[in-house]
Amino acid sequence: MWDSGAPRRTYSYLGPAGTFTEAALAQVPEARGQVWHPVRNVAEALADVTEGRSDAAMIAIENSVDGGVSTAQDSLATVPGLRIVGEYLVPVSFVLVGKPGTTLADVSLIAAHPVAYAQCLQWLGTELPAHSHVPAASNVASALGILDGTSDADAAIAPPGILDHHDLELLAENIGDNPNAVTRFVLVSRAVPQQSPTGADKTSLIVELPEDHPGALLDMLEQFATRGINLSLLASRPIGDELGRYRFVIDADGHVRDERMADALLGLRRFSPKVTFLGSYPRADRAIVRYPQRYSDDVFVEARDWLRGILSGEPDY
Repeated sequence: MWDSGAPRRTYSYLGPAGTFTEAALAQVPEARGQVWHPVRNVAEALADVTEGRSDAAMIAIENSVDGGVSTAQDSLATVPGLRIVGEYLVPVSFVLVGKPGTTLADVSLIAAHPVAYAQCLQWLGTELPAHSHVPAASNVASALGILDGTSDADAAIAPPGILDHHDLELLAENIGDNPNAVTRFVLVSRAVPQQSPTGADKTSLIVELPEDHPGALLDMLEQFATRGINLSLLASRPIGDELGRYRFVIDADGHVRDERMADALLGLRRFSPKVTFLGSYPRADRAIVRYPQRYSDDVFVEARDWLRGILSGEPDY
């Protein structure tokens, strides 16, 4: 329970109030009653953490329609000293809104966050095939820009909750292409000691390949496969120093304190010129990680004990 006499913690999130990111932050028990600081982008949120203005930041990292959020993945790859300490899932639906009095026939320019826009393309292509898109900093900012005149857009794609806070015309609802769309958010803090495994954990990494040669990617994947570790995410991002160089964003089932995961990380460290450990944390769905018995912790411990006995001259019975 939060101690009212303790200093309040600060959490940064993509604002303003009413965004899906705020909805993700609302799922964090320890953030309740603390200071919530809205920011304009992922870089600002992470800078708040690294520079000590915030204790943690909530950022979107993946969604079920458009895949990985590249700005978040690239920031985590290049900003040192960060750790993911939790993940949260937020169901996503969208409405199209405009100033009071606007009709759907008036709409030709739509403001939307790029991720939200990508999740509504089918509906837009059918209902407003001649529209143009102007990017917005957040799902709420897209609508606020229409109200305060800073945006030239006729309408905005926004979360349904925007209508509870602002006087806007509802032009259409449930415009998302996938009714089961979900966005995955992660809570990021400065580097901290890793907590004990829960049995339903995920480990996030970013790995660079040593050089471009046939089978290099397979060599990396074998570090996991030969230890019975399932990958729930494998995505490539350009490193940017030259054409054809990539880093890989990886989510692996399990915890760094699991023997098999620790062994895999040691293998990756020997193999790759750069491995960025982002953290081990409980899965949002709390699904228990299953693996064959031959990859249990006891098997790895017994194998190390066996080798230690050989090196020390113990008889092999």
